[in-house]
Amino acid sequence: MFMGGISIWQLLIILVIVVLLFGTKRLKGIGTDLGGAIKGFKKAVTEEDKDADFEQKKQVEEKSAAEPVSTKTQSDVKEKS
Repeated sequence: MFMGGISIWQLLIILVIVVLLFGTKRLKGIGTDLGGAIKGFKKAVTEEDKDADFEQKKQVEEKSAAEPVSTKTQSDVKEKS
C-alpha cells in the first residue's frame, strides 16, 4: 500500500497481541469505562453551554430592565426648547 504506513495485517497482529496480553474481559471493561467517560464529558460540555447561554440571556434581561425607557418623542423635545 503506502510506504511507511501501517497495513491491515500489521493492525491485526497488534490486535491479537493486545487481546492475548489483556484478555477479552478486561478489554470489555476498559471499553465500557472509556465509553462512560466520553459520555460524561459530552454531557458536561453541553450542560456548560446551556449554563453559559442562560447566564448571557439573564445579563441581557437585567441590562434591558435597568435602562429606563424614554417615551419622549422628537416633537416633545423641540417644544420644550
